Amino acid sequence: MSTATKNLFALSPTPFTHVKLEDRFWKVRQEVNRQVTLPIQYAQCKTTGRLDAWTLKKAHPHIFWDSDVAKWIEAVAYSLAATRDARLERKVDAVIGLMAKAQAPDGYLNTHYLSTDPAKRWTNLRDNHELYCAGHLMEGAVAYYQATGKRTFLDIMARYADHIDATFGRKPGQKRGYCGHEEIELALVKLHGATGNPRHLQLARYFVDERGRQPHYFDAEAKARGDDPRKWHFKGYDYCQAHLPVRDQTEVTGHAVRAMYLYTGMADVAGATGDPTLIRALEKIWTSVHVKRLYITGGIGPSASNEGFTFEYDLPNETAYAETCAAIGLVFWNQRMLNLNGDSRYADEIERALYNGVLSGVSLDGSRFFYANPLATWPQMDRNAHEYTMATRQAWFGCACCPPNIARLIASVGQYFYSQSPNAAYIHLYAQGSASLSLGGRQVSLTQTTAFPWSGNIRIAVHPEKPFAFTLALRIPGWCRSAIIKVNGRIIRPRIVRGYAALKRIWNRGDRVELVLAMPVERIEAHPSVRMDCGSVALQRGPIVYCLEAVDNGSHLCDLILPASSPITARFEPSLLGGVTTLSGKATRRDPAGWTGRHLYQSGPTRRKTVAFKAVPYYAWDNRTPGEMQIWTRSNA
Repeated sequence: MSTATKNLFALSPTPFTHVKLEDRFWKVRQEVNRQVTLPIQYAQCKTTGRLDAWTLKKAHPHIFWDSDVAKWIEAVAYSLAATRDARLERKVDAVIGLMAKAQAPDGYLNTHYLSTDPAKRWTNLRDNHELYCAGHLMEGAVAYYQATGKRTFLDIMARYADHIDATFGRKPGQKRGYCGHEEIELALVKLHGATGNPRHLQLARYFVDERGRQPHYFDAEAKARGDDPRKWHFKGYDYCQAHLPVRDQTEVTGHAVRAMYLYTGMADVAGATGDPTLIRALEKIWTSVHVKRLYITGGIGPSASNEGFTFEYDLPNETAYAETCAAIGLVFWNQRMLNLNGDSRYADEIERALYNGVLSGVSLDGSRFFYANPLATWPQMDRNAHEYTMATRQAWFGCACCPPNIARLIASVGQYFYSQSPNAAYIHLYAQGSASLSLGGRQVSLTQTTAFPWSGNIRIAVHPEKPFAFTLALRIPGWCRSAIIKVNGRIIRPRIVRGYAALKRIWNRGDRVELVLAMPVERIEAHPSVRMDCGSVALQRGPIVYCLEAVDNGSHLCDLILPASSPITARFEPSLLGGVTTLSGKATRRDPAGWTGRHLYQSGPTRRKTVAFKAVPYYAWDNRTPGEMQIWTRSNA
């Protein structure tokens, strides 16, 4: 199929440069990100040698240090689009200057190999992240060009892409390889969008199509290095989703971040080249993730041993890995699936991850980070924990993929709120702010006024450049059981199409839409096959998943029971955790006075006493006194 075939994307995401958030939720986080997180990450990259590696004077830069710097640049680019910051911009320009000097005459650009052993370039694609790093550099270059209009970095990466295109493929003398850690596939599609060079899209499709074909490239590559592929410590290529050609894969496997980046790249290639066979494979894989392997927080990948997936319904809480990067990748993938067909179930999962499993990855002050995001913690577990699985956020990591990843996600979060088609404007997510959309060449401005996610009341002002007919599609979230919609003060009952209320009319400047989403507190149960959560409930209000912390409820949270009949009160507390809605009510726990302390076991039942409980948003845990935390609490239902 030619890359000139019809684009299958039904919707186009509204560019991040056309969305402005003005709320007290995301805007605050974007400002903390700009003022605190990005400078901290620059300092860490400087202190650890990641920036100086571009001088090529450091003997052994790490194999994926380039990607950390690239993601930091991408985060700065998104931030600059919202608020121009000359200090940050100068720092980026200086790094780009080093990259320009470091780039080899043939276009190659990787600090590890240029500094250490140029003769071994492209000899270990399975393990050594060359194409992964190249992909992140491409994403950073595209974002910086879009935000600033500066082409230097983009031109550097176009040259690098030309080198990669000459190196890989099915022509005589080329390597029929692809990366062990996917990323370049989606990056090349972005690069194609910025440069218009069809070779970049063709190369992205090659990497997708070649993956998992026999004879297996990673086997041949290992033998060429003198290694026995059978002794690879991950054993099977399902770890990196290369066990089968991608169209033959039907369920998620292996390393969670690699999987999300691959599926995102597959969706990008499918949409841009008009290939429905990739979409059919993705829909099967999507079901295997979201119906059988997804945490309530939007976290994915329960196992630390492979940083990824195990088997159906295996969702442990205390040992959950749920890497921050994986939740971010889930957002990327669902955005592509959403824009392919405009189905709100994908927006539901974007929202779930954003407000829970992604945001938990960074402290409220923007200075500390989680690599893994467990759903329950016991402080004593930290005594033997790896830095990546600590139950308190860390200032940095040896493998620092998560901090700059969450920085670029927060800086660019506006691009997930809206999409457009020639005759429709879609609002996927709700937050106070504005967006400028182009519908068939006609401009429309949308302005939201809301206190979401704490309130389900949303007002939308519609401002077309001149009156014309189009559809305003408002997502009715999956967690919302009832919604009221008014246009210019009159209640309407529009058609619901794939989870969106379709408001089709001639819109005039100043038209007003009111949307009221019911947002009661709900007790959520897990599927009976999730053995860890049987007999337990999680509390959710709107998109926010709640947890209990010891700082509010005392120790031994596991002994609490939430009576099914006990009312739960939601209350906004402006001075707590940056301003959050908390949940409170009555629970029961055993009276410790009934235990003498001389016995580990005794006949029961022990007398229970009624106690007050308080739950806070999961994303905000570990921002006060460290201690126990849990999402799932036993119920007497």
